[in-house]
Amino acid sequence: MKDATKFAHLGRPKVGVGTSVNPPIIRASTLLFDKADDLYNGGHRIYGRHGSPVHDALSEAFCALENGAGTTLTPCGLAANTASILANVKAGDHILVTDSTYGPVRHFCNTQLTKFGVETEYYPPGIGAGIEALIRENTSCILLESPGSLSMEIQDLPAIVKAAKARDIVTIVDNTWSAGLVYAPLDMGADIAVHSATKFFSGHGDILFGAVVSRTKSMAKKVAATAMAFGNSTSPDDTYQILRGFRTVVTRFEQQSKSAVALATWLEAHDKVLRAVHPALKSHPDHAMWQRDFTGASCLFSIVLKPCPETEVLALLDQLKLFAKGFSFGGFESLVIHCDPQLTRNHDPKFDGPLIRVSCGLEDLDDMKADWQHSLGLLA
Repeated sequence: MKDATKFAHLGRPKVGVGTSVNPPIIRASTLLFDKADDLYNGGHRIYGRHGSPVHDALSEAFCALENGAGTTLTPCGLAANTASILANVKAGDHILVTDSTYGPVRHFCNTQLTKFGVETEYYPPGIGAGIEALIRENTSCILLESPGSLSMEIQDLPAIVKAAKARDIVTIVDNTWSAGLVYAPLDMGADIAVHSATKFFSGHGDILFGAVVSRTKSMAKKVAATAMAFGNSTSPDDTYQILRGFRTVVTRFEQQSKSAVALATWLEAHDKVLRAVHPALKSHPDHAMWQRDFTGASCLFSIVLKPCPETEVLALLDQLKLFAKGFSFGGFESLVIHCDPQLTRNHDPKFDGPLIRVSCGLEDLDDMKADWQHSLGLLA
């Protein structure tokens, strides 16, 4: 069954007479029982923080998406990443994190994990099998993001998983870029796939949400127990909206991806652009690896402008009308950000010009091109 069909029908109530098309929203903190023993016998959900039927339906959808054994829902994508890490570290551990990781994850590792005596080492995204040389006796997990946030590097997941499995090290992959539709890290041996459902599954820029999908039941239980211990909770209203987003995610993703590849190709040919950084382009240094491991593209890519002052970069972005200045991606609206102010790297990616990240929404492609044509024409 194709994904578009699967997600249109997953997690829906059994049809009877006048059945709602999606599970109902149950708003409750206190759950009531007629027998006192039911509060403690472990056979029931006993508090609103533990979820509801709509949470169960969404968890089922994420498991189907990633071919996983269990899902923990979180209040945002960052919480999904941090819960995955915390479930697999202890005081005195060493973890390896891709240097291209999402900025708030780097901040968490540098400011919070250090309090627990966990050391983070950032490795170059292109390290592949060479990661084995960085593994220590106390290395507990490896955190990947492919493509990398802002800089769009593809990682050699099979090689890294092979090195990790040989030492019983957990691999965590942030799979937000692909929405799980064109990249299957769990099928490639990774232990955990993380999603910021804020992006494609919300689709409208108005919900914060995350998901952790585990390959095995034992890992799923470990993540769920950790998240619960830290007070993890997700609103039934937000959960319902993310489940609703599943119904149309394939159609939206395909349209936005198509626009992004076309726009990136067009921008790369512009005389004010040094290069476009989208793994679907043959010019991308990791294009062959992307072809090997991915089955499609996504809406998010970057461009490198020819060297110019930052004032000109900001003026260019301010001239764009359809591409609003704002973080995130995967929603109906096109977005753009100047990356250099937040491009923190231990290993310099050497772009040789200002880096701009572009997210294509659902606007018409010709209108997107016209917006960029006008704004790029203002550069000296």
